[in-house]
Amino acid sequence: MPETQPVGSISHYYTKIGVAIFELTDTLAKGDRILIKGITTNFEQTIESMQIEHKDVDKAGRGDSVGVKVENVVRSGDKVYKVVEQTV
Repeated sequence: MPETQPVGSISHYYTKIGVAIFELTDTLAKGDRILIKGITTNFEQTIESMQIEHKDVDKAGRGDSVGVKVENVVRSGDKVYKVVEQTV
């Protein structure tokens, strides 16, 4: 199982466009691999694009609210984790 670190939670999900709003507690960047986990949610994906206030950003930090296109349905309260590459 990959190592993960918490980076935030889902505050809203826009069903029609498949975009989730993440409330961040840590930094997140384009290209990061994330795990979204909740009662009925459990999947990994790579962040292809992020937006803050409808503007594309490459990186966001603690306290930011970012919009991210997600591959599956998510729910408010689901937790977002960054997948950390393990070095042997």
